[in-house]
Amino acid sequence: MMLTSEQLMVQAPATAGYDALLKHGLETVNQLMHTAVDSDVTVLRDASRHIIEAGGKRIRPRLMILSYLATDGSPAALNQVSAPAAAIELVHTASVVHDDINDHGVVRRGRPSVNALWGRTFALLTGDFLFTKVYELMAPYRDLNVPLADATVALVEGETLQAQAVKENNFNRETYYQIIGRKTAALFGAAAKIGAMMANAPQNQVDMLYQFGYNIGLAFQIVDDVLDLVGDEKQLGKTSGIDVAQGRGFATAYATETPETVDEADPMVSIKRRVLQGDALEEARRQSRALVEAAVRQLDILPDSPYKQGLIDTAHMVIDREF
Repeated sequence: MMLTSEQLMVQAPATAGYDALLKHGLETVNQLMHTAVDSDVTVLRDASRHIIEAGGKRIRPRLMILSYLATDGSPAALNQVSAPAAAIELVHTASVVHDDINDHGVVRRGRPSVNALWGRTFALLTGDFLFTKVYELMAPYRDLNVPLADATVALVEGETLQAQAVKENNFNRETYYQIIGRKTAALFGAAAKIGAMMANAPQNQVDMLYQFGYNIGLAFQIVDDVLDLVGDEKQLGKTSGIDVAQGRGFATAYATETPETVDEADPMVSIKRRVLQGDALEEARRQSRALVEAAVRQLDILPDSPYKQGLIDTAHMVIDREF
């Protein structure tokens, strides 16, 4: 189903304050995603809406909306950001559907995963369906497709590098940062960059916001990976312990460079012990905080505004999770 211009262009509240604008923008993103996945092939429609309606942090759309507003984008024209913001969230959503197939994940966003409810074949097709719906949403936006395509290619490359490193038993810290830079940080960076591009921001602001998003994407993934080890399923909203069980993530990269004999009967026990008894958690805190602090400093070139503060708050939000 092709979306009409009326469905894409939802009127923004021109005189609203920061909270109302952001709420409107994110609500419109949700509405557009819901509309975009309509299909008379009911399994695709139902499985797609199942994962979309489960919610999620919506950090990538938030970054795009705030970057647009912080670089002097018109609040009255905020509607024009909604479709690209929905598209970038659909890229992420499609990737987690595929992740759950690869990882045998049975919980996602606090609900049974698409894989658990519909099986591997329909989950694979649902992820493909979500990816292809991105084309439809982005068709009117021409040059904005370039940074989104770059980030999507990087995402697949990162996931592939991860699988390769695990298969070759070569998951170390250097490889880890290459992986998360591609599979997570590039999409964060693209979200902020596209927002600035839509506001016709100067190139130095566009470039800075890409790097801002990239850095907080790195920080987000470090925290997420540690929570995979030490958090519980209710806290995470997804199946926990998968990264270590499959030989990847921050904890695995740290543990492989920490001398200790691994318990071959249960490697996860050994890795978790080394992480909890050593300084890996504190190192993760240091690294994620340093990345966020660097990202926030980059915003100095922007004029002060509630939207700039919103970007700063978002940066801190990605690491203000207990671990």
